[in-house]
Amino acid sequence: MQIKPCTLLDDKTISELIEIWDKAVRSSHFFLSEKDIAFFKPLICNQYFKAVKLFVIHDEYNKIAAFLGLSDHMVEMLFVHPAQQGKGYSSALLEFAYTKKGIGRVDVNEENQQGLNFYLNKSYEIIGRDEFDPQRKAFPILH
Repeated sequence: MQIKPCTLLDDKTISELIEIWDKAVRSSHFFLSEKDIAFFKPLICNQYFKAVKLFVIHDEYNKIAAFLGLSDHMVEMLFVHPAQQGKGYSSALLEFAYTKKGIGRVDVNEENQQGLNFYLNKSYEIIGRDEFDPQRKAFPILH
């Protein structure tokens, strides 16, 4: 499996990334309503993708299967298409962030049990909690 930087954010790439985000969120973020997803989707497309360094893993058909978004100090995004889960992509991306980029910090929605369990199983420890997410919505965030 090869992790590549995603340097071209054209319409096709954004479409693939947002499809993965949408499907992954719907399969793990059960606490989000359709209204919440509709609120976040344009922010993801128009702001968040452009604010991070993106890295991708492609499947055997050269479609993006998983992606990682990094800021200077933190894993900001880690999403895998549900049909591609269980292939080690999340682990590989997280290991890449830590070993190649020196980034070991991550936030996760408290109610995202799947994501929380993943990070806890990777020996991450909860060091803090915010009652609200960065948009001031009542979705507690664990650091």
